[in-house]
Amino acid sequence: MAATRPVAADCLRLKPQEIPLDHENSHFTFQRPFVATRGAIATFGAETLFALLTRLQDRARQHAGLDYLQVFENLEQGGSDLWFIEDAVAVTALLPEDY
Repeated sequence: MAATRPVAADCLRLKPQEIPLDHENSHFTFQRPFVATRGAIATFGAETLFALLTRLQDRARQHAGLDYLQVFENLEQGGSDLWFIEDAVAVTALLPEDY
């Protein structure tokens, strides 16, 4: 079985979050320890995951926080989206089917 190449960060677009940026629950900074599921690593690769985490951290600084769930839409046809979820312990990168 041939290895597939990871999806590049420029093939992913951050979707608008479900709550307004100025909502009181939009306070997550994505600065906690970072973990990723096997599926997210296999699909996107560590380099892309870290690039997207950095993008989220920058955006959180810009807006004084974000919603706990951020979704990157995969622009490659048939590609899986990528979720970043921050909870009290960590920031997790995962595929929707990993949830």
